[in-house]
Amino acid sequence: MSDLTILGIDTPTLGDRSYLVHDGEVAFVVDPQRDIDRVLELLEDHGVRLTHVFETHIHNDYVTGGLALARRTGAAYFVNEDDEVSFERTPIRDGQAVEVGRRMRVTALATPGHTYTHLSYALTDGADELEESVAVFSGGSLLYGATGRPDLLGEEHTHDLVRHQHASAHRLADLLPDEAGVFPTHGFGSFCSTNSGEASQSGSTESTIGQERKSNPVLTQDEETYVKELLAGLGAWPAYYAHMAPANAAGPSAPDLSLPAPADPDELRHRIEAGEWVVDLRNRTAFAAGHVRGTLNFGLDGGFATYLGWLISWGTPVTLLGETPEAVAEAQRELVRIGIDRPAAHATGGPKDWTTEELAGFATATFADLAQVRHHREVVVLDVRREEEHDAASIAGAVNVPLHELTRRVGEVPAGEVWVHCAGGYRASVAASVLDAAGRTLVAIDDSFDNAEKVGLPLVGPEA
Repeated sequence: MSDLTILGIDTPTLGDRSYLVHDGEVAFVVDPQRDIDRVLELLEDHGVRLTHVFETHIHNDYVTGGLALARRTGAAYFVNEDDEVSFERTPIRDGQAVEVGRRMRVTALATPGHTYTHLSYALTDGADELEESVAVFSGGSLLYGATGRPDLLGEEHTHDLVRHQHASAHRLADLLPDEAGVFPTHGFGSFCSTNSGEASQSGSTESTIGQERKSNPVLTQDEETYVKELLAGLGAWPAYYAHMAPANAAGPSAPDLSLPAPADPDELRHRIEAGEWVVDLRNRTAFAAGHVRGTLNFGLDGGFATYLGWLISWGTPVTLLGETPEAVAEAQRELVRIGIDRPAAHATGGPKDWTTEELAGFATATFADLAQVRHHREVVVLDVRREEEHDAASIAGAVNVPLHELTRRVGEVPAGEVWVHCAGGYRASVAASVLDAAGRTLVAIDDSFDNAEKVGLPLVGPEA
């Protein structure tokens, strides 16, 4: 049993995990996020020196901190030699082993599937043979009960990559011992991961090669079954992903996390009327109760960066409204991870501090309220879940406009009073803010979709 220390650095809002591994003296890092101060703090806390940074692939869901971290610490920065990048790196290839300190040996293993040039890294402790590996850092290859999705490079590559993914997972299972821990980058809610069978996205926080061999569809199914089921389960992925790989290939710098300039009510109104995004970071209950007319609600208590990055027209200036400077700083940290580097401005306090006008607001309700209101008047039921969620089970008569399409399709929402819902309330609140800014009369349903059938709303679909 190895006593090497493996520390996960979680980014739950993006569904990713980076790793810092050390032997008490020196350390290496795998797939660091853009905000490298978290890594630097861990290095200091553990009293170890960073010597190597490894990337499993050119990431599609976040901007890497690898280059900035290597430059800050003097560590060697390892990126697949076949990746086309515009910065100096230490090229690494399949089968190449790197000695880290006196005990750790890291071996690159080609595991294409998520991308063509994807690498996994097997770790041994004082041993040379892969059969003695204690861990594998599998990036977007072998995940917990799933695999990284194969369609992010374009539809023309998906069918080749999904077959590569199956072969890569079997390569890891064949080369490494059952006891080796599996440490993926994706698979904790990331849209970079797939659903393939009932075992996928099981909520596991740790696993081994042996456990995955028994439960992961990529290792229990034959290739054709795996390919068929995985391709059938692929859904939409955030639009901002299109900007991540180019940013990572260009070599991202360290982010500037200092607060942007403050904005007064006149400036905020000017920015809203100019078509910029002025984003209220408060929770959905507070926003519904009162907000500045024309602002959008992306609360910090949900998938803030994912959905803001998905909906915004890339390059649109963003101003952040938070109750405290700490809330604004948290939002900035989330945004730099997806390449939105500097907000245009910020303001703190509450909506009465942000405008001289009367506050806007809208009602909130439950599915039980919707069931009651439908008895005595017609309302528009707008389902903003993704298409595959709506098709599986939906309220009879509901109109489906997925949240990520709403900003460009808001004119398609039927006339009348709109009751908007999602699966749990967060996406409905974002959608409600978009509808409210467009001048619609609405009610935001802040409730679990599981309750819809329980209160007598008729559902349709194969899972209804």
